[in-house]
Order: sequence, then structure tokens, then C-alpha cells
Amino acid sequence: MDPKQASQNKLNIELPEDVAEGVYSNLAIITHSRSEFIIDFVKMLPGIPKAKVKSRIILTPQHAKRLLKALQDNVRKFESMHGELKDTDADQMPFNLFGPNAQA
Repeated sequence: MDPKQASQNKLNIELPEDVAEGVYSNLAIITHSRSEFIIDFVKMLPGIPKAKVKSRIILTPQHAKRLLKALQDNVRKFESMHGELKDTDADQMPFNLFGPNAQA
């Protein structure tokens, strides 16, 4: 590939400062239709029964499958460097959402 073709194939991606900070999420809810996958990233807090969607990503089914493959590849790379990730009980919430509030 000549240098002119290589420079035409580069993608210039801008990352605004407010987006670069990221958004914390400890729950993802995935729904889909025939034409799209919707991933809602939620932030839950202990003792608070109402959670808030912090970000929503809408993907085509093809892009959802590419995301799945990219995540699988990155988890494999992570585990090869840091050891196997232990899968906690996937059917349980990360903490007791509706239990008593902690006291100091």
C-alpha cells in the first residue's frame, strides 16, 4: 500500500474532554428488535430502589456482534495478563438494593 492510500484509510477520532471522563455504570440492560440492539448503562446505588440510566447506545445487529467479538478478544487479553476473571453470581444484583441502609 502506498503512503497516499495509507493516509486515506486513517480515521481521525476526536474525544471531547467531557466524554473522555467516562460514565460509571454497574448494570447494563440489553434489549433488541429486528433492526437494532439497545444497551442502557445504569448506575445503581445501595438502598435506593430507583436506578438511573446514565447512557444509552443503539447499535445495528451487525455492530452488536462486532462489539461482542471485540469484548471477548479484550477479556482474553486481559486474562492472559492478569489472570482469570471470576464470574460472580450473574443472577444477583451487585449489592442488596432494597435492604437496610448502612449505619455508622
